[in-house]
Amino acid sequence: MSRPSHPRRPARNARRGSADTKGGPSQRQLRVGEALRHALAEVLRENEIRDAELEGVSVTITQVKPSPDMRYATVYCEPLGGENAKAIVAALNRHKGFLRGEMGHLITMKFTPDLRFVEDESFAEAQKIETILKSPEVQRDLAAGHDEEEGE
Repeated sequence: MSRPSHPRRPARNARRGSADTKGGPSQRQLRVGEALRHALAEVLRENEIRDAELEGVSVTITQVKPSPDMRYATVYCEPLGGENAKAIVAALNRHKGFLRGEMGHLITMKFTPDLRFVEDESFAEAQKIETILKSPEVQRDLAAGHDEEEGE
């Protein structure tokens, strides 16, 4: 005699709504990323790194994205004013071991992830879009479209 058919059940250890199925970061990744961002901002504010590239420079940490296994974290940063960004990001990458060690004292995680600093280009992109929107050509087209709507 054959067994009655049952709908296939997911494996017991399969997690519902995990980052792998949705494609985005998990709640844990978001929470850890924000904790790392705050800790790194604190370290950069309180500790003086002896590097000519970083002397007197204020750096904004815009986002920290930890990997799913929390072993690595990508740090998106932007120097105040956006000047010499490439050199500043390179200097931060040179001192990532020191920064990681200092962060380890501030966070309560099993281990502190390895850091990789990259320039946050979203500010430059937003500025470029705003410049395009304020250009005379776009303003003329917007005015022409507005006039056509009133004429109807």
